[in-house]
Amino acid sequence: MHNNQSRRAFLKRASALSVAGVAAPWALNLAAMAEASAATASDYKALVCVFLYGGNDYANTLVPYDGASYAAYQQMRPSFAYAHAALSPTVLKPSATPLDSSGTAHTYALAPELAPLLPLFDAGRLGVILNVGTLVQPTTKLQYTSKSVKLPPKLFSHNDQQSVWQSSSPEGATSGWGGRIGDLFESGNGNATFTCVNVSGNAVFMSGKSAVQYQVSTGGSVPLAGLKAPLFGSSACSEALRTLVSQPRAHLLEHEYSRVTKRSIDADTVLTGALASSPALATAFPAGNNLADQLKMVARMISAGPALGAKRQVFFVSMGGFDTHDAMLTAHPGLLGGVAGALAAFQQATVELGLADKITTFTASDFGRTMSGNNDGSDHGWGSMHFVMGGAVKGQRFYGTAPVVANGGPDDVGQGRLLPTTSVDQLAATLGKWMGVSDSDLLGMLPSLVNYNASARNLGFV
Repeated sequence: MHNNQSRRAFLKRASALSVAGVAAPWALNLAAMAEASAATASDYKALVCVFLYGGNDYANTLVPYDGASYAAYQQMRPSFAYAHAALSPTVLKPSATPLDSSGTAHTYALAPELAPLLPLFDAGRLGVILNVGTLVQPTTKLQYTSKSVKLPPKLFSHNDQQSVWQSSSPEGATSGWGGRIGDLFESGNGNATFTCVNVSGNAVFMSGKSAVQYQVSTGGSVPLAGLKAPLFGSSACSEALRTLVSQPRAHLLEHEYSRVTKRSIDADTVLTGALASSPALATAFPAGNNLADQLKMVARMISAGPALGAKRQVFFVSMGGFDTHDAMLTAHPGLLGGVAGALAAFQQATVELGLADKITTFTASDFGRTMSGNNDGSDHGWGSMHFVMGGAVKGQRFYGTAPVVANGGPDDVGQGRLLPTTSVDQLAATLGKWMGVSDSDLLGMLPSLVNYNASARNLGFV
C-alpha cells in the first residue's frame, strides 16, 4: 500500500514535457498534490495567458489623457511621458466612461505603439481591466498604511509577485490557477497531455495538482535527440535507445523516469501528426517577433484541437524585458510594438479558425510600475492595467475603478504605486467561470476569493 501511494505521489509530481536534445526528458513539479473534482464540457474553449515578465509600465501603456490626469502624469515623469498630441490618434472611446472612486470621469489613450489594438477595442473585441493586481482581500489605503489587513507576501519582488499573480502564493508555489483549471477539465479531454500547454518554457501558472504542463517550442514539440533522426545513421540504434529510455523498470524512481519519458515520446508523435494534418494558417504573423511566433504555435495547436480531442485548453506565452528602470523611451515602445503586433495577428488567426468566441486572451505581468520617474525609467510598483481580448469579450469597455493620478493621491501608496482596486483573483474567477468552472470549484481554485462578495467575483467582461 505504501509503495503504491508513493508511486502515485511521484506520478502526480512529474511534469511531462517535450524533450529537448539530451536534456532530462521531464521536469519535476514538487507539489503536495490533491485530487481535483472533474468538470465536463461539450464545446471547445481556451484561455491564453500572455505574461510580460519584468513588470510592465502601466502608465506608458494605457496613458492618462484627460486634462488633469495628463498634467499629473507629465509632471511625475517629465523625461519620458508621451506628448499629448502624439496620443490623439489612439484615444480610446469606450461605450461607458470609466470613473474613479469619487465618480470623476477619465479618458485614456493607448501608447502609439499599441495602435494595432485600437480596431479591436472599437470593434468590441478588446477590453481594459483597470488597476488590477495581487491582493488577499479588498484593501483601502488606510488599511495598507496601518497594516491592519493581510497583504500579498513580498510585495514589489519580481519572483514572488510573478508567482502570486500566477498561483496566489509566493515563490516556491507548486501549482497555479491556470493549471488548477486544467485539473478540472483534463479528464474530459481526449488526450490529457495537451490540456495545459506552455510555449515559453516553464511557469507555475500552468502547473496543476494533477494536470501537467506540456512544453513545446515555437516550431512544435521537441523530440528526444536520437529519435528524430537515425542514431549514428542506424534506425536499429534509435529503436534500441527508445527501448532503453522507456521500458518499465523495477525501481520506483527509474520506472517513473521511463514512464514519463515514454509519455513525452508518444506525445511528440501525436502532436507532430496532428499539426501536419491541420490546414496552414493564412494569417500573417509579424516576422522577427518571438511572442508572435509563440502565439502562432498556440493557433496551430488550437487548429489541431479536434485531432487531439481537446475540449478545454490553457496556454501560456511570454515576453521579457519589461523591467524598465531606465531607457524607457528607447526600450519600452519597441516592447509594446511587439506585443501589439502579436496580439492583433493572433486575434485574426482565431477569426480565421472560426473560433474567435471560444478563445479568450489576457495579459499579465509581475506588477505595474511607479508613476514617479526614476531619471529615465520607473521602479517596481503594484497595480497595473491589462487587456482581455477575444470574440466572447464584452469589449470597448473599461472594467474596474479608474485610479486617480496624483502624487500621494487616494490610490497612491508611494511614488505613484497603485493600490489595486481589482484583484487577480477576481480576474481569474471571471475567466474560470467563462471556462465552465463551478462556483464551488472557483473557491478551491482561488484561495483568497472567499474574501470577496459573490457579486464581486465576476467582473463581467465575458
